[in-house]
Amino acid sequence: MLLGMICALASSVCFGAASVLQAMGARATTPGTGGGVDIALMWRVLRQWRYLAGLCADGLGFVLQIVALRTLPIYVVGAALAASLAVTAVIASRVLRVRLSRVEWTAVGVVCAGLALLALASGKEGHEEGPGWLPWALLASAFGVLLLGVVGGRLPAKPRALVLGLGAGFGFGVVEVAVRLIDGIDLADPVWYALLVGGGAAFVLLTSALQRGSVTTATAGAVLGETVGPAIIGVVWLGDTTREGLGWLAVTGFAIAVAGSLTLARFGEPPETEGRPTETGPATTAGAEGAGAGGAGTGSAPGPASGPGHDHGTGPDRGQDGS
Repeated sequence: MLLGMICALASSVCFGAASVLQAMGARATTPGTGGGVDIALMWRVLRQWRYLAGLCADGLGFVLQIVALRTLPIYVVGAALAASLAVTAVIASRVLRVRLSRVEWTAVGVVCAGLALLALASGKEGHEEGPGWLPWALLASAFGVLLLGVVGGRLPAKPRALVLGLGAGFGFGVVEVAVRLIDGIDLADPVWYALLVGGGAAFVLLTSALQRGSVTTATAGAVLGETVGPAIIGVVWLGDTTREGLGWLAVTGFAIAVAGSLTLARFGEPPETEGRPTETGPATTAGAEGAGAGGAGTGSAPGPASGPGHDHGTGPDRGQDGS
């Protein structure tokens, strides 16, 4: 269990750093002309070295996540992955010189406290296979994420970021559950296809959400989508448990960790680089406006794409929560 917790926290660090790099790469690409999900965006961002470096960090984080999911309850791993926002907040404050408010520093501490409570209360990973329909339900959910992306990409700006973020979170949640259900390499097993489709769809939706909508809204949606559902599935159908008599502590720790992560949801992408022009306004100075007030929705740099990473996202929102 100790190894699993170390891997869960290490994967959180990897995903947190990857989110910074990927969001910087996504922001450096030319946005599409439409308002929906831009599949071609993935090809454009792959030309950015920061995005490629982020993918490498994601790869390492995913390996660590697999080890964690095979040794810990899903609810513990999910909360640890959401905590990547706390990691990126600290990175932004030190490396990118982003000013965190007292509330956000408190949220970082709250996330750590929630994870500590989970570590104390978590029991053993469940070994139940779940009902026979669960793998097929996962596959259907993975394709549902694709459909949600198509529908969400056509919505107005305000609800679009939330829908795409939730869809990305659902996709990453499918991956979490699928990892637990995989038992060897079997190409006839629908779980493998659920993992591939769900993970791929999640990356596309999250990248589009970060570039085209509110960072805070998209990231918050992704955090909720990838934590709550998989945690319930793990407890109800896969046999995840808590230490005897400490179920209340596990629920409290999970809620605290997720709530703290949501408070840090503005760290869905890094600040504008100095002197970088936007389509609708003049160039802005990095972090001078967006981070000054230290909260979501403070200080803005106008632009068309104020938009988790798994993966979950990093950097301060620039006041476009309602975009």
